[in-house]
Amino acid sequence: MTDTTVKKVDSSASPEGAMGQTYLASGKRISMRLWNEEPGDKEGSPSRRREYETVGFVISGKAELELEGQTVILSTGDSWVVPEGADHRYRVLEHFKAVEATSPPADVQGRDAAPGGD
Repeated sequence: MTDTTVKKVDSSASPEGAMGQTYLASGKRISMRLWNEEPGDKEGSPSRRREYETVGFVISGKAELELEGQTVILSTGDSWVVPEGADHRYRVLEHFKAVEATSPPADVQGRDAAPGGD
């Protein structure tokens, strides 16, 4: 039987993760989270590899993404992909607000407990 349940998440009541992310809607194969950060929030964070793929969209602001030796600037209106297992890190350059989706879900149960964001 197909799951036909509608899920609505009120972000004002959403849980926050250890890295400052706000957890949004989550399904069996994908989840969303919101980042709302200031410059310096990610300074010194080590690069990391994750067991999920991430796609994101910048709502406002600017951040630097270092991914496998490449550096790109993410600005308002940009979208990006971090492949599963890719070595990467972020550095917020100006107030940064973005939505990410991860597959499989990076959920509240601790899959993304390390500091530094994704």
